Amino acid sequence: MSDLPFPLLGLVAGVMAFAESGLGVGSVVPGETGVLLLGVAATTPVRFAAMLLIVALGVTAGDHVGYWLGHRYAGRMRGTRVVRRLGVRHWDRATAALHRHGAAAVFVTRLVPIVRTLTPAAAGAAHVPYGRFLPASLAGSLLWSAVYVGLGAFAGASAARLEELLGRFSWLLLAALALIVAAVTLLRRRRRAAAGHGDDESG
Repeated sequence: MSDLPFPLLGLVAGVMAFAESGLGVGSVVPGETGVLLLGVAATTPVRFAAMLLIVALGVTAGDHVGYWLGHRYAGRMRGTRVVRRLGVRHWDRATAALHRHGAAAVFVTRLVPIVRTLTPAAAGAAHVPYGRFLPASLAGSLLWSAVYVGLGAFAGASAARLEELLGRFSWLLLAALALIVAAVTLLRRRRRAAAGHGDDESG
């Protein structure tokens, strides 16, 4: 993956983030997993910041698709095919979160699978003012991006460090492994010898 141009990886990450947040698309395209894997490419502070921003924009773009569809279909949204496929119970949870938290539910449910996809549409169906929806969507998108890009970047850095350490201390690790195997083998032989000697005495 490191051989691919970073702008291309960033673009793919943004599309995957949109797919994860876009109403109904995230159930088909594994956007969450894709962003997590692509986060490995965020190997420098500049790349991390760029990936964070691109993914957050992709997420909020998906939110807007849901919001405007909910705004258009309003009360009919609950009975649509996409909501039935994702689960009406999840729609009801998103609606309940809106009743409790208002527009902030878009942020509050951001890390709740499926519900986070339906909450923007529920906000649109409930005619939540766009001026309240937008900041909640942006904040939630940044949170989601920070979690998944951050996990991916951390995993990538850890893997690179492990590879570096293994390369540097490979002979030491090999010697240690050989000593452990030899010690275990010797211990087993001694136990077998002791057991055999005990049997001879008892006989």
